[in-house]
Amino acid sequence: MSDLRKVVIDGNEVEVDGAMTLIQACEEAGIEIPRFCYHERLSIAGNCRMCLVEVVGGPPKPAASCAMQVRDLRPGPEGQPPVVKTNSPMVKKAREGVMEFFLINHPLDCPICDQGGECDLQDQAMAYGVDFSRFREPKRAVDDLDLGPLVETHMTRCISCTRCVRFTTEVAGITQMGQTGRGEDAEITSYLGETLDSNLQGNIIDLCPVGALVSKPYAFTARPWELSKTESIDVMDALGSNIRIDTKGREVMRFLPRNHDGVNEEWISDKTRFVWDGLRRQRLDTPYIRENGKLRKASWPEALSAAAAAMKGKKVAGLVGDLASVESAYALKQLVEDLGGNVECRTDGAKLPEGNRFGYVGNAAIEDIDEAEAIMLIGCNPRTEAPVLNARIRKAWTRGANVGVIGPKVDLTYDHSDLGDKPEVITELLSRDHSAVLEKPSLIIIGQGALCRTDGEAILGIAIKLAESTGSKLMVLHTAAGRVGAMDVGAVTEGGVMQALDGAEVIYNLGADEGDITGDAFKIYQGSHGDRGAHGADIILPAAAYTEENGLFVNTEGRPQLAMRAGFAPGEAKENWAILRALSAELDATLPFDSLAQLRSALIEAHPHLGAIDEVAENEWASVKAGKVNKAAFKYAVEEFYLTNPIARASQLMGELAANAKARSTAPMAAE
Repeated sequence: MSDLRKVVIDGNEVEVDGAMTLIQACEEAGIEIPRFCYHERLSIAGNCRMCLVEVVGGPPKPAASCAMQVRDLRPGPEGQPPVVKTNSPMVKKAREGVMEFFLINHPLDCPICDQGGECDLQDQAMAYGVDFSRFREPKRAVDDLDLGPLVETHMTRCISCTRCVRFTTEVAGITQMGQTGRGEDAEITSYLGETLDSNLQGNIIDLCPVGALVSKPYAFTARPWELSKTESIDVMDALGSNIRIDTKGREVMRFLPRNHDGVNEEWISDKTRFVWDGLRRQRLDTPYIRENGKLRKASWPEALSAAAAAMKGKKVAGLVGDLASVESAYALKQLVEDLGGNVECRTDGAKLPEGNRFGYVGNAAIEDIDEAEAIMLIGCNPRTEAPVLNARIRKAWTRGANVGVIGPKVDLTYDHSDLGDKPEVITELLSRDHSAVLEKPSLIIIGQGALCRTDGEAILGIAIKLAESTGSKLMVLHTAAGRVGAMDVGAVTEGGVMQALDGAEVIYNLGADEGDITGDAFKIYQGSHGDRGAHGADIILPAAAYTEENGLFVNTEGRPQLAMRAGFAPGEAKENWAILRALSAELDATLPFDSLAQLRSALIEAHPHLGAIDEVAENEWASVKAGKVNKAAFKYAVEEFYLTNPIARASQLMGELAANAKARSTAPMAAE
């Protein structure tokens, strides 16, 4: 029940929830309060004192607005609403004093600081500081930390706001950073000199309000005002995190998170943030044709006519890869089915039911995790499959939610009950009293580790029955960004990938790189990187990566989102839909669109829910036939977090991170 209170801020009366802090109430009134330590998604530290305001009738000193609630304010002598001033002489003097203290030890090295141009301290010193200093003492210097290959540290610049400590402890769930010492000797450090063991650690770069923590791979490569900024969607996992792509010329320089409360809040995983060097390496930039066992460069007309000649009159199978946009999957489906062939997007063998959207998406939104009192994870390890989603489950756990896991034992950064690693546990839960495990409101999340088995459909059927009998919501956690969209447009064959490839004389591979395609069939590969799919191909058609074309992606909860083009593909590489359209003309089976806009309107006409951008459609409850399950233990779908797709495998940095993770997991133990 809300506790509304009236408060007068700078002469304007506003009515806000009494539980709000003064800094939040000022934001409601449209007044900006400077801050360094306060962050709305972290606990309150109250240690920078930059957010001071004057409370009329209160103590004769300014109050920290981040640590005082509206309900703590006293009304006026005749019951008038309490009065807060944010621009009085007392506040101005207090802020100037705080800023002067900050700059005593701060090395004023803005010209060579990587944070220059987007530094909170720089901006606030301009807005709230003074143009002189009374201090002549020598500045303090602090040793830099080694936090690993992602975060570069300049700890002399640190202002001890503790945002990084609070983030790593509260959101990422690791306990490697903290503050030691007191007074002038206080410093932020990593305990025992450890590097950070988290796949969310890059977020502390965004959180740091000064240049103490900056991006090591991006350092000294560009200034913020040189970059073109494009709002887009991430495809490194199926969460659909909202990102901003910063480009300089044709090069992607960095990825930053965008705030979206319904999807990723304002966090992104390290793979999302640092994979950009993979967009520059091992790129396909010209068509190739294999002759006498060797690939040779070819022109587009030559490659397309060779592909058309190979496909005419043959049985064709189309494979849709994990990073394919909805438009390219739809175009491939139309092209291959016009030739009488089959298309399949479940290249990993996942038993996702075709035509049953509830069966491959579920009915839960990501935001439902926040309200859940019990969360059941079946055959999924969200820490590696969707780290930002895992942070959200951790947030629910900190609020009191119980988490149960059916799968191999794993560290999820929060306490959970290990219920066993075999599928019969779900059957037992269904047959006995399950009220102790799933209270209301509760959520069941089933992962690809459960669905990529031979009995995957039976496990899904039992999970749906369990959700129905407990009144829980169901979410299917995907690992491939393009999977839900491809399922939505019907890029599936009854019987799965083996049935689609059965008897195929030509395999048209649209960026499917996660498995080796064996057999004597003629292979045409369309993709962006020289990965597994390209190695065995007879014809290679170079395509754009996700930052180089506009595309629609549907995330794991069924939310369609737009990925926007931030640059152009290298060399002669073309957009995916355009290659398929050009090939269809060579095959005398011309697809009925000449532009992406025409393709999209045909797509939305056929599948109207894909036109509702950024909206989660409600899926009708539908059961899946629950057959027999076998006794084999679950395995998780993602083993190597940093090497899950061609772009990540092409990245030098991701290779280094994968090697570090492997070394960390096999560290020698001392004999006791």
